[in-house]
Amino acid sequence: MVQCEMCGAETSSPTTITVEGAELEVCDDCTDFGTTVRTDDTESTSTKYSTSTGGSSGSSAGGGSSGGSSGGPTPGSDMYDDVDELATDYNERIREAREAAELSQSDLAEQLNLKASLIRKLEHGDTLPSDDVQRQLERALDISLSGGAGETDTEWESDDAGDGLTLGDMVKRRD
Repeated sequence: MVQCEMCGAETSSPTTITVEGAELEVCDDCTDFGTTVRTDDTESTSTKYSTSTGGSSGSSAGGGSSGGSSGGPTPGSDMYDDVDELATDYNERIREAREAAELSQSDLAEQLNLKASLIRKLEHGDTLPSDDVQRQLERALDISLSGGAGETDTEWESDDAGDGLTLGDMVKRRD
């Protein structure tokens, strides 16, 4: 006897139906909830997990398992840990390196095949460079615009020793 995957009732001849893309083995009472795929005997229920390449479920399962071990982030890691952040003083670094190379904004723009207005906006800090522009600037000026691993998140640190107060100490409740 097989248990119905919809209601849990025992059935000797389950029917395989599709409900919103999922195949379920159900009893006769639950067949109305989906589209009938095929009727299985109790002996052939193990073919649902067959490794044959003829079925579409076998090929999709093989494709899914190979994609799972593609070197993605490990559990507990942040996907942004590997991303180089743009330095907060990127605009000053660009301007200082350009001036050290004795280039005008238009000369640098022409060299990189960019608009002079983009160089001006980058040096003023009005816009962030795209990844491509960042790489071009780093190569042309021999600088790094990444924050690097030496910088830490200072927004969570406090220079103030604190009074030991919490938000709950400061808020007055209206009960």
